[in-house]
Amino acid sequence: MATASFAAPSRGSAGAGALYVYGIAPAGVRAPRAGGVDGAAVRLLTSSGLSAAVSAAPARVRARRRDLLAHQTVLGELARQAPVLPMRFAVLAGDEGTLVAYLREQRLHFEAQLHRIRGCVEMNVKGVTVPGCFEDLVHRDAKLRELARRTRRRPDYDANVRLGEALARAVTREGRRAAQEVRSRLVPLARRTAQGEVDDTVVLSTSFLVPADAEHRFRRTVEEQARRHGARIALSLTGPLPCYSFVDAPTTAAPALTGG
Repeated sequence: MATASFAAPSRGSAGAGALYVYGIAPAGVRAPRAGGVDGAAVRLLTSSGLSAAVSAAPARVRARRRDLLAHQTVLGELARQAPVLPMRFAVLAGDEGTLVAYLREQRLHFEAQLHRIRGCVEMNVKGVTVPGCFEDLVHRDAKLRELARRTRRRPDYDANVRLGEALARAVTREGRRAAQEVRSRLVPLARRTAQGEVDDTVVLSTSFLVPADAEHRFRRTVEEQARRHGARIALSLTGPLPCYSFVDAPTTAAPALTGG
């Protein structure tokens, strides 16, 4: 997935005057009232028609639960006002002047990205296989029926293993079919999609860029699909989220912006 972390990751202590950067929004937004990472006050650094939400960087950035939550809360406050380009956790700017220069340098890129996600939210849908429909699978699949019949007639360890493996493959196959059907119902409701990692158990992992005024319809459709395919996959919906999956990093990274 695309990310708005604009430099190669690095670790270590923040230097004097370093800023923790949460995200970039159009100028004119209000500063978030929520406390930031390490409890620091969040303010806006504005230049070239853009505002970066920042706070004083802690001496060392650690992925503690309270700080991860603070990062998300700040982004959530911004996103309720205007489109926001979210930074990944622990992105730092070396100093205020460098960040202002970077906003100026990348203004056209950031404006295009903000325009792309304006009026939208990110919704993530995951689908996990449900392994409890064995009788129905055996009833519908001639090969499984024959394998189950042979196993009953001559039960032993190897036969049980073969039957178990065949059933597991059938569960994954059914789950993937259901995932395709679910996705086909949701794609028309989104402007863009971003595919996540899937495997034999997690058969659906997709982020959708959904117009904010279509969020209710999207949720309702997910609920309908969950009821329809509940015997094959268990669906979960997360969102609205900052649009991490639909923001492209600039082709030129700023040396002073680093990710922890």
